[in-house]
Amino acid sequence: MSDDHASHAIGCYGSRINETPQLDRIAREGMRFDNCFCTNSICAPSRATILTGQYNHINGVMTLRDDLDGRRTTFPKLLQQAGYQTAIIGKWHLGHGGNSDPTGFDYWNVLPEQGVYTNPEFIEMGENRQYSGYVTEVITDMSLQWIQQRDKNKPFMLMCHHKAPHRPWQPAPKYADLYEDVLIPEPDTFDDDYSNRASAAGAARMRIDRDLQKKDVKADPPEGLTPQQLKSWKYQRYIKDYLRCVASIDESVGMLLDLLDEEGIADNTIVVYTSDQGFFLGDHGWFDKRFMYEESLRMPLLIRYPQEIQAGSICTDMVLNLDFASSFLDAAGVPVPEEMQGSSIRPIWNGETPEDWRTSMYYRYWMHLSGHYIYAHYGIRTHQYKLIYYYADALGTSGSIDEPKPPEWELFDLERDPCEMSNVYHDPEYREIAARLTDELHALQLEAQDKPYLERERA
Repeated sequence: MSDDHASHAIGCYGSRINETPQLDRIAREGMRFDNCFCTNSICAPSRATILTGQYNHINGVMTLRDDLDGRRTTFPKLLQQAGYQTAIIGKWHLGHGGNSDPTGFDYWNVLPEQGVYTNPEFIEMGENRQYSGYVTEVITDMSLQWIQQRDKNKPFMLMCHHKAPHRPWQPAPKYADLYEDVLIPEPDTFDDDYSNRASAAGAARMRIDRDLQKKDVKADPPEGLTPQQLKSWKYQRYIKDYLRCVASIDESVGMLLDLLDEEGIADNTIVVYTSDQGFFLGDHGWFDKRFMYEESLRMPLLIRYPQEIQAGSICTDMVLNLDFASSFLDAAGVPVPEEMQGSSIRPIWNGETPEDWRTSMYYRYWMHLSGHYIYAHYGIRTHQYKLIYYYADALGTSGSIDEPKPPEWELFDLERDPCEMSNVYHDPEYREIAARLTDELHALQLEAQDKPYLERERA
């Protein structure tokens, strides 16, 4: 797993801006999931959902300030109890100390908080350790070593979790000049003016032109640039470093795949590549994530398992990070506890989508105004529509700012408007659709054991 790696920065997803031959190898030899979404597009909450198979209001990690209680049931813990050797190496980002250390792992060696790119400090089984080198390479080397030194008479589960390509996008020296003489194309929505949207879009503080800092672009701009030229200059500085960080991840994936071949276990190992959410790569003029808009909501998901998955297959069914835990347990023959709210996607990767498989999903972002000034919101996405409600209230959540904003709705027709540039919530043509989606939204909330926001809660 990587951090903030958008699917549209992966070759096999049709990326216009880079190539990822090793990641593409997983897709070529396995399955590419084209509609994988997160239930909360921010790091710690998404990671907590992946581990627990629960929505954030159930697992207790609604914001970046919430620690995961290590006493909770997680899929690594259940695999460990079933006889698997388990390890996590790299990014944890779910708290540290007391009840927030990684649990369910025979071995863990994780970065404190976000960690750093160069000469990173790690916490190995509770003890601080300093390493020399570039963080992606350090994590890869430790992961390779753990696989080589494992007990080969037991099954294993390794979580190799990269920091990259998280901000501040510092590439390895070997890739420092990659794309130096290449002009990376700007997204079609690069010059979005946020008209005909809820006010939340215009209020967000993650614009390429205005909100990227010198620490992000790592240089002073040339003199005499127009505002538009300056925006383009910042984008090139940002996106090239982002893609250079991705290059190290792609290299890491290749090394891990090669080791599975050398160990003779590639055919009997499930390889999963994903990220904790999507990311804006200049789309709508933004960087970062958090919104329910497509570039942020969508996650990459590539799975290779030669015993069950047909090589080169593509899944268009709606899959959530909520489903990962149940799927891994199912594949290992371990019973899935009732408290997990996701569904196993194993039938899907076997080519047999259940008749009652979901056709809509529920999303909620809780961290009101913190970080990049994104309004708290929830919503529903179907295969054709997306309905978002900005209730815009902190509700006492950790790290949120207690500054309520007027509630607003957005509705997008994803077939007519895939880039989500036109809010049709108030269009009479969509009145019945909006009403139906609102009812379905409330039904999904009830199923998720969440509840609708009531304006009287502001009092």
